Order: sequence, then C-alpha cells, then structure tokens
Amino acid sequence: MFGTLDLLFSHPEIFVIWILCIVISLTIHEFSHALAGHLEGDGTAQQMGRLTINPLAHIDWIGFLMLVLVGFGWGKPVPFNPYNLKHKRWGPAFVSLAGPFSNLVMLVLAGIVLKLLVMYTNLNSENLLIIFLLYLMQISLILMLFNLIPIPPLDGSKILYAFLSMKHRNIIMFLETRGIWILLLLLFFGSSLLSQVFSFFFNLILRILNI
Repeated sequence: MFGTLDLLFSHPEIFVIWILCIVISLTIHEFSHALAGHLEGDGTAQQMGRLTINPLAHIDWIGFLMLVLVGFGWGKPVPFNPYNLKHKRWGPAFVSLAGPFSNLVMLVLAGIVLKLLVMYTNLNSENLLIIFLLYLMQISLILMLFNLIPIPPLDGSKILYAFLSMKHRNIIMFLETRGIWILLLLLFFGSSLLSQVFSFFFNLILRILNI
C-alpha cells in the first residue's frame, strides 16, 4: 500500500506522483518547524537557510529513501536554540508540534478537496488527480503519526519532555542517549505493526469521508 519501487516499472506516472507527495509533505513539515522557531524568537533555522519552501533545504536522503522504500521516514531535522525561545518550557514542544500539525492540515485539506471531487465530478480512482490527493493524504498521515512517536530524535520526544518535570530527568537522559537505538529497533522489528497502524487510520479516514 505504501512506498514501493514496483510502481516505477509498472506505473511510472503514479511513482512520480508518489515522489511528489513525499517531497511536498516533507518540505511543508520541515518548513513549519523553521517557521515555528522563527515565531518563537529563534533565528537559527533562518540563518541556516531552513526558513524556506525549497525542498532541497529540507530533504534528508536517508529519511527520503525510507519513505520511498518502506512507507515511513523523515526530513532533515530543523535546528533551533531552546535558549532563544520566548517560552522556555513549551517553546520546544511548539516548534516540534508544528511539523506534525502541518501534516494534519494538509491531510484535512486534501481530504476535503477529494470529497468535493468525488461528490461533484465524474473522476474515478484511476484519475491522476484523485491518486495525487490519496497519496498526499497517506504521506501526510504517515509523517504526522510517525513523528509523534515520543522517541528522540522524533518530534514526539520534545512534546513529551514539555510534560515531564526535573524529577523525570532520568527518563529524559535515557531517551536522549538510547533513543536512536530504540527507534532503529522499532523500525527493524516493528515496521509491520507501524504499517498496520497507518493503514488502520487511513482506512478510518476514508470511511469517515465515505469514499
């Protein structure tokens, strides 16, 4: 259901749409992080050329290939200095949440457009515009849910930290030092479970839209 190279040989036009949806979703996700940091008073992302919608500034090629090959991945992390943020405790969570929230907005907008097209046009599931909207919804959902997992370096970890006090410092230190290994184990052993979760929510959205 998700990213596969089989499309490149069987339906190259659909493969191009799939890649386009990945690039759009990743770019908006990372740009939203940069914009949130800028609004919070930190100029780090802007100084590093990340306050832009140029996809080349935001693509992490390993994360990009993961999305293409297995259906979930990530963009190049947007840097920010937490000491420059206006809100010291909640600022990092706000910056981190901006990415998944942008994917939620894209998911909702694409779903609305898709529903209107289904209701008022004769376009079917083989139409490239319909396929584009479906893939955009899929990728947006994947990026939103995957990045909300509370394991560093994913966005969900910074959101989790905002709710933890100093008495939970050991938990924070454990996640910061072991998080990448936990994430790799999750990707290696839990990819099938993650795909099932993503499929469940995507099919639920389609049922809600009655599509």
